[in-house]
Amino acid sequence: MTWLTPATHARLRAELAELLRTGAPGDDFAEVQYRQTRVRQLQDLLRDAVVGEDPPDDGVAEPGMVLTVRYDDDATTETFLLGLRDDAADLEACSPDSPLGLALTGARPGERRTYRVPSGGTVGVTLLDAAPYSRHRDVAPAP
Repeated sequence: MTWLTPATHARLRAELAELLRTGAPGDDFAEVQYRQTRVRQLQDLLRDAVVGEDPPDDGVAEPGMVLTVRYDDDATTETFLLGLRDDAADLEACSPDSPLGLALTGARPGERRTYRVPSGGTVGVTLLDAAPYSRHRDVAPAP
């Protein structure tokens, strides 16, 4: 299951429709392969997508929640959507399938989790807050 904002869902559906419409007999093999692979990715993603449904407002980190975290190596905080990027939002996103997303899923405020980065190091992060995306969207400033 993948959690998507309505805007992201619409963007991905439009991309899929465009990929299914395009293509010409003269396209090179690499372009055809790329298009076929991307069509399959989008179809799989959209088939299992949960669109805009808020998870429970229970403070537990899961897809569709806006998370605020603090990393062990400094005192700064970061706020992001645990889900796919919404181009219309002013909010960064973290994939639930990324090392950070996997580490934080299921965490409650105050819990410290660790995850491995590609260089092999371990990073510690503490969940400070987890709130449904719609709650963040309702208080976000208008563009």
